[in-house]
Amino acid sequence: MHLAYPAVLSTLLFCTGLYGVLARRNAILVLMSVEVMLNAVNLNLVAFDVWLSKAAEETLHSGQALTLFTIAIAAAEIGIGLAIVLAVHRNRGTADIDKLRDTAEGHDTDGPDSDARTAEQADRTGKAEATA
Repeated sequence: MHLAYPAVLSTLLFCTGLYGVLARRNAILVLMSVEVMLNAVNLNLVAFDVWLSKAAEETLHSGQALTLFTIAIAAAEIGIGLAIVLAVHRNRGTADIDKLRDTAEGHDTDGPDSDARTAEQADRTGKAEATA
């Protein structure tokens, strides 16, 4: 088999994963897209290892060793990432990345208490001006 076939497949997989990371809002789908990108890298490592082992007399199979290391790192990443996403979902009630970023920055105006909070802030501001 030519090197071009797995290289093109790896490129397509990586681009699909990159699109998923950049376009998705759900944190679990972003983690799945990262996994697709890591699998594309694994495919590329194995394909180039096989291609280079045909040219060299001594084969070290370093591409396959790196692939095993990447698979182990990917398994740990998805386990920890999924645990974090589930904990955030339990606390905040959503796994939407845009909403989580807005609440972290303090721009949460969609909540049910947003009108009460703005009224309290206006009262505090008025009291501070009255005492000054």
